[in-house]
Amino acid sequence: MSGDTDQPGPGRDRGLPGPPLRDRTNPLGAYLRARRELVTPRQAGLPEAGRRRVPGLRREEVALLAGISADYYLRLERGRDRNPSAQVLESLARVLRLDDAHVAHLRTLVADAPGQHTRPRERRPAEETLPDGARKLLDSLVQPAFVEGRYFDIVASNALARAVDPRLDVGGNQLRDLFLDPAAQALYPDWANVTECFVASLRQSAGTDLDDPRFVELVGQLSASPRFRELWARHEVRGQRGTPLRIDHPQVGELTVNRERLGIGGAEHLMLVVYHPDTGSADADKLARLVPAGATA
Repeated sequence: MSGDTDQPGPGRDRGLPGPPLRDRTNPLGAYLRARRELVTPRQAGLPEAGRRRVPGLRREEVALLAGISADYYLRLERGRDRNPSAQVLESLARVLRLDDAHVAHLRTLVADAPGQHTRPRERRPAEETLPDGARKLLDSLVQPAFVEGRYFDIVASNALARAVDPRLDVGGNQLRDLFLDPAAQALYPDWANVTECFVASLRQSAGTDLDDPRFVELVGQLSASPRFRELWARHEVRGQRGTPLRIDHPQVGELTVNRERLGIGGAEHLMLVVYHPDTGSADADKLARLVPAGATA
């Protein structure tokens, strides 16, 4: 169709530092496009006859299913209209099969669009500082634990966390390790699922603050990874929750821990992450074998 002549995929803006240019200048349009490319005609209840030049739904099909004109949808996707009504957003969310987290992100993109009357965005502090009380708590924990920042930088960690993974040290970044360090990738048998979760969480954490220097720097580094570029192009948005995490440790073999993220009072973007095994399990025994090395690190 005439409306789908742009080249798809993340490579169109490759070579630019940080997020692709269209993400920064037209975040609503980039999001709509990415999400429609993930919805198949069968999922939308449309026939799949004939060759399709684009993945997912065409622009005209989204407009038809949402009950809006094809010209209006084209203006939304190309950034010529950035103020859709709540009813239009609801219709688009239904067609694009967005869950609550993705709908919330969609509304944020509209609220922060140029010309909208929103309060000035507050920049995060240049340095993410851990309160003294939280540091004392971290040092007192008998489980591996560390503190991560908004973009998964390691702000602090205890010796047990570094015994599980020496990269969980101050100054490290979990995303950079996951995508660019083969040794870190080997540590996680479910690496594909782990990376998917982290990238979706990065999207949620960044929100519309795509010009944050630290964010631009990090995405620029991660874009060297084809896997990151693939996941970033999907525009998945999802917060991290407590979940089991499998680790293939070079000293004790494979074990599963529960990964919990807890907010820290007085530090908006800092999270305390704790790895704890099920009580009395073989995983607990394996983790205990790492205690002497970790405790003397």
